[in-house]
Amino acid sequence: MCLLSFQLNDHPTYKLVLMANRDEEYKRPTAPAAFWSDAPNIVAGRDLEQFGTWLGVNKQGKIAALTNYRDFTLPLTGEISRGHIVSSFLQSDTDPQMFMEELHANKERYTGFNVLAGSADELYYYSNIEQSIQSLSPGTYGLSNAFLDTPWPKVKKTKALLQEHLKQHNVVDPDTLFAIMQRAETFPTEQLPDTGVGNELESLLSSIFIASTDYGTRCTTVVTIDKNDEVYFEERTYTNGSFSHANTFTFTIEKTSHS
Repeated sequence: MCLLSFQLNDHPTYKLVLMANRDEEYKRPTAPAAFWSDAPNIVAGRDLEQFGTWLGVNKQGKIAALTNYRDFTLPLTGEISRGHIVSSFLQSDTDPQMFMEELHANKERYTGFNVLAGSADELYYYSNIEQSIQSLSPGTYGLSNAFLDTPWPKVKKTKALLQEHLKQHNVVDPDTLFAIMQRAETFPTEQLPDTGVGNELESLLSSIFIASTDYGTRCTTVVTIDKNDEVYFEERTYTNGSFSHANTFTFTIEKTSHS
C-alpha cells in the first residue's frame, strides 16, 4: 500500500474513517478482500506471493495497515515479508503497544516500512527507519512512502479532502472517499519530493491514483468504525488501472473479556 489518510476520534459519528490505496506491480498475484479461510475473524485482501496483507480488520476491532518506505538504497526484501506484520498483528492477542515494541526489537528483519496497528480506540504508528513508536491522538493523518504526515502533495491533498468531507457530513459517503482516492492528476515538479527516482517517475508516483504500463493502484479500501462499534469495510479492485469489482463487509465488533 502506498497512500492512506484517516481521521481518528475527531468526528461526532465515527471513531475511525480510513481510505487507502495499494500500489503494486500488476503481475503480483493478489486475492481480493474476504474473510480468510485460515483466519476467519480477519477481513483483508491477500498477497498470494508471501501471503501477508497491507490492510486488514478483525472481528475484535483490531486494525493494521502498512506502507513501504521509499529508499532505493535499502534491500528490496527483508528476512521476513513486510505484509506479515499486518497479518501477525491481526491474528495475535498481543496489545498494540507491546506488539510495536516487539516489532521494534525485530526491526532489522524487514526492509523499510511504516505500520499502523491497534484499534479505533488505541492506534499506534511505527517506522523501522524512524524507530519511534507513536500513540496517535485525535486528528487527521496521512501516510505514503515516507514518515507519517510527511507533506508530500498527495498526502496533503487527501488529508484536506477527507477533512472537508467529514466536516460537512455526519454520515460518510463511501463513494466520495473512493472518488478522492481515484484522482489521477499529477502535481507540479517543483512541489515533489526528491526520493532518488528521477523526475519522470517522481511525477508518475505523485498522483493519488497511479496507472502505468506495469505498476499502479491495485485497490482502494474505505473503512469506517462508528461509535457503536459498527464496521464498514469496502474494497474496490482494479485491473491495469480500470475498475474490476467491489467487495463490501459489515459487522459489529465482538467484545472480548479485555474490552
